[in-house]
Amino acid sequence: MKAALRTVRLELTEPLRISRSTMAAREAVWLTVEHDGQRGHGEAVTSVYYGLDADTLARLLHAESERLARFGDPETALEGCRAGTRKATVPPAVTAAVESALLDLVGKRAGTPVHQLVGAHGAPPSAATARTIGITAPERAGAQAARLVRDGFSVLKLKAGAPDPADDLARVQAVRTAAPHARLLLDPNGAWTVHASERLLPLFAELGVEAVEQPLAPGDPEALAKLAERSPLPVIADEDAVDLEDAHRLAGRVQGVNVKLAKCGGVSAALRIADIIADTGTELMLGCLTASTLGIAPAVHLADRARWVDLDGHLLLAHDPWTGIGGTDGTVRASRHPGLGVRERATSGARA
Repeated sequence: MKAALRTVRLELTEPLRISRSTMAAREAVWLTVEHDGQRGHGEAVTSVYYGLDADTLARLLHAESERLARFGDPETALEGCRAGTRKATVPPAVTAAVESALLDLVGKRAGTPVHQLVGAHGAPPSAATARTIGITAPERAGAQAARLVRDGFSVLKLKAGAPDPADDLARVQAVRTAAPHARLLLDPNGAWTVHASERLLPLFAELGVEAVEQPLAPGDPEALAKLAERSPLPVIADEDAVDLEDAHRLAGRVQGVNVKLAKCGGVSAALRIADIIADTGTELMLGCLTASTLGIAPAVHLADRARWVDLDGHLLLAHDPWTGIGGTDGTVRASRHPGLGVRERATSGARA
């Protein structure tokens, strides 16, 4: 197998403000693996939170590419990924990108879409995705919500954790007024204390919020689990739910875990987490980082397994260089085409 890397810049349509930062762009590193004239693609994106810049990603993906070259064929390499033998020194985002490229390539070689490769049957998965509204003025949030509902979105996710909690309440109220029938999710990104959460969560429940992600600062999953016991809203662990050990620790103790492929290590790891929490009362949420369609697509192939789907990272971009999973009407859809079923737009200057 041969491998190649490209680094591109992904600009957001507008800066996205969350409780700990504001982001206007991020870089993506694309991995292409080739065997017998066919190509598979994967994407890893930079993240300040996870300490990954473009140079680090490129260096690590190059090293993984050299390791891949030792395998005789993509199928054997993919089995290595599925075996869960990721080195501790390799970040999950890198493993996820490598597995994505291999799944894409193996699927193309077999004439099979990824969702079938990982055991799904029937029609390609599709799901209503949440659409994120950042920390912004209430009137602006309300206008965004009204527009998104007109476009077809039925689930809206509001970022919270403003310095003054009254601003969060006003923003949610404005969105509820503008979109009275939308399902609302709330995400403070760990900005609240236990005391603040106990005071605020009943107020957000009265506004019809369906669930809250990671209200407490990460690092104390016991506190999160205890909060979930008495919360009037389902509590979904995100920053405190990274790997299989976290899933075992929190299964049955929180109402949901947010699985991001770049956080857990890819499709195979996500499926193992889904198995761990099955029938425990803890349900699966599929989340993402801001990324292109290429980076979001692997999770879309798992969308029928989740209660909550938050796969809108590509929809936040000013220009998405890939296409193939939809989403602009509020629904993401896996493709019937082999592999990931995505293609690079002609304006990007290359073919998928």
